[in-house]
Amino acid sequence: MEDAFRQSMLLSQGLFSIFFSNGLVSTLMVLAFGLGGWGLLPKFRRGRRRFVPVKP
Repeated sequence: MEDAFRQSMLLSQGLFSIFFSNGLVSTLMVLAFGLGGWGLLPKFRRGRRRFVPVKP
């Protein structure tokens, strides 16, 4: 997979737009990023939990 990524970047002269040049590929990339963000959403909604030590 790394070789294919490297080849794509060489052919596109380093432009990431190569991954969004096709409609089908663009749709799949947006879905992949959306699902990744959806998985991280509960972590951000909870906020930071602070550790408060309990005194004996």
